[in-house]
Amino acid sequence: MCDSHGWPSSHSQYMFFFAVYFTLLTYYRIDILFRKQMCIVGLVVWPLAVLTMYSRVYLGYHTAAQVFAGAALGTVLGGGWFWVVNSLLRCHFPAIEESYFGRFFYVKDTSHIPNVLKFEYENARASRKHVSYKRSV
Repeated sequence: MCDSHGWPSSHSQYMFFFAVYFTLLTYYRIDILFRKQMCIVGLVVWPLAVLTMYSRVYLGYHTAAQVFAGAALGTVLGGGWFWVVNSLLRCHFPAIEESYFGRFFYVKDTSHIPNVLKFEYENARASRKHVSYKRSV
């Protein structure tokens, strides 16, 4: 039994935040053809979240109540943050991207791109045709 570690478990909180956010992102934002592949990845996220809970109790860092409280808080915060980003902040993404801060740090808004990985892959391949490589001797 632990007596010095935090309430609630921050490890459980983070893992459940990530699992909820990732699941919502997969469900609402990923292109339908890519979703089949993302389901496989999603099946990994939830067992890892549960395994994190188990390991924190097994190793004696937290009680069961602490990890369940962390999981509950992470679930609420993950869903809440997804809603805030996609309902309240999304309309501000273009302005942030065009601001001095956005241009200085190369902030980019990809919220309008259904499959960012595919987009970056195709553009990286296309831009290679415009680059001349010099052979170093």
